[in-house]
Amino acid sequence: MNREIVILADLDQASREAAERLVKIARDAIAARGRFTLALTGGSTPATLFSLLASEAYRDRIEWGKTIVMWSDERCVPPDHPDSNYGMARDLLLSKVSVPAGNVHRMRGEISPAQAALEYEQTVRREIRTLAETGTPVFDLVLLGMGPDGHIASLFPGTLAIHEQTRLVVSHLVPKLAVQRITFTSPLINAAAHVVFLVAGQAKADALRAVLEGDFRPDTLPAQIVRPLTGQLTWLVDRAAAAKLRQE
Repeated sequence: MNREIVILADLDQASREAAERLVKIARDAIAARGRFTLALTGGSTPATLFSLLASEAYRDRIEWGKTIVMWSDERCVPPDHPDSNYGMARDLLLSKVSVPAGNVHRMRGEISPAQAALEYEQTVRREIRTLAETGTPVFDLVLLGMGPDGHIASLFPGTLAIHEQTRLVVSHLVPKLAVQRITFTSPLINAAAHVVFLVAGQAKADALRAVLEGDFRPDTLPAQIVRPLTGQLTWLVDRAAAAKLRQE
């Protein structure tokens, strides 16, 4: 695993850096294999990035017709619900760029979570190239955020899904929120060629320091399970989130 930590002034600058890296990864993937496979993240932090990618400065720099778009997790809600990760990306980004409808694969949060997870794993295996050595699909880029509790995707502290090694996508109960979620598991995340974290805000500072500089405690800090097997791991963090890092 190659790890890079980049500290930017604020969320706007971190999002711009993420956009530039996404453009480069997309171009390299399309040049090498004819397509770019991308897993988006939910939460509030990527909203700035999505809007930026849809702006005049960026939207034509990505060959959306050769881009496959998926999600690392989803809330168990319909696509038009305000909490839908797909819905946010659709409104801020996908509806504003020339990505074919057939290239966008959402998690069906409105059906049985177990069925949605099973269907999505099948979609991942169908749409994403598989590494022959491991049999695991390899995304060109998985975007992730991190919560103030150190959760990633919908892998929350104290949940068994943190340790899942067989399934690529699971549904599970998140007791802290008393809700079901659908999420990628660590084998799928860690198979990616690039994993990019986008983390911003003072509320993330304690967790970020613990994840990057503390002992390995994945049950408490799920973000620590992100250790790409051969890929590049990049943390793009704003100065507020990085305030407590010793290595800053």
